[in-house]
Amino acid sequence: MMLSKCMRLDHSKLAWMAVVTICAVSVLPCLAAEYSVVKKIPISGQGGWDYLTVDESARRLYVSHGTHVEILNADTGEWLGNIPTNGVHGIAIVPDSNHGFISDGKANTVLMFDLKTMKVLQEIASPSDPDAIIYDPATKRVFAFNGETNSATAIDAATGKVAGTVNLGGGPEFAVADGKGYVFDNLEDESQVVKISAHDLKVEQRWPTAPCAKPSSMAMDHANRRLFLGCRSKVMAVLNADTGQVITTLPIGDHVDATAFDPETKMIFNSNGEGTITVIHQDSPDKYSVVETVKTLPRAKTMTLDSKTHQLFLSTTESGQFEVLVVGK
Repeated sequence: MMLSKCMRLDHSKLAWMAVVTICAVSVLPCLAAEYSVVKKIPISGQGGWDYLTVDESARRLYVSHGTHVEILNADTGEWLGNIPTNGVHGIAIVPDSNHGFISDGKANTVLMFDLKTMKVLQEIASPSDPDAIIYDPATKRVFAFNGETNSATAIDAATGKVAGTVNLGGGPEFAVADGKGYVFDNLEDESQVVKISAHDLKVEQRWPTAPCAKPSSMAMDHANRRLFLGCRSKVMAVLNADTGQVITTLPIGDHVDATAFDPETKMIFNSNGEGTITVIHQDSPDKYSVVETVKTLPRAKTMTLDSKTHQLFLSTTESGQFEVLVVGK
């Protein structure tokens, strides 16, 4: 009987050691994150939606909503006001100059507004249908990507003056700045990524994204120089931002429209129009693992990350009610 008891203890220890070994080998945390929708913030009014943006220092959330940019308290969800537009796509925040920029696609303009007063300061002409919009801290320029003219407009973030236009050679989708003078943008119709000199306003390189087809979203691991592309072919591709090499691809949900990377948790999030978020863990710069699929709501495909709270914000409608979903642990 004593031998049998010892054998049971040994088996228990072996089982535990096997679990520890599996965790160590995979690098993936054994206690899965298990993200879920933790809050819903209803917003009045009708209309579609596009990008969301967090001003992490001021703790404000900017939400595109039809003909308005809705402004919420990022911590409480309290509605703080809105900025009228003809048809908003995206919002870029530049705290250093106290300016925000809105791509007003229907008016073919970019609106520069005051971050404190939320008042529009000037309208900046941009070629047809400015859509995605980002800020490059290296050049202190805002880049608005024009869907119908396959171009990008560079704007001085302090003055609002147009610095120039970049011919992209394909239909732009989302973009990121590396903080070192380069901007990367998806050309969805060409299945390419272009590397743009933010100083010279020229495309320096074009990289094919196969087996990723129709890349529509993008995020970046700045420390390790990795680009994460959400692709409509139901994969996320990892690219080397210096060479353009496709390192690997991983399966994600259908109709991805936003990708976000949390540098602290090493989690990558892909929000899909089917009503899911595919969560991927960066085990190392060249190795990745799918962690889980989070259920959200159909059409909740646009998303932004608040890296301070590690929560995600997504827009959608539910039973006719426009709302922002908050996803976290």
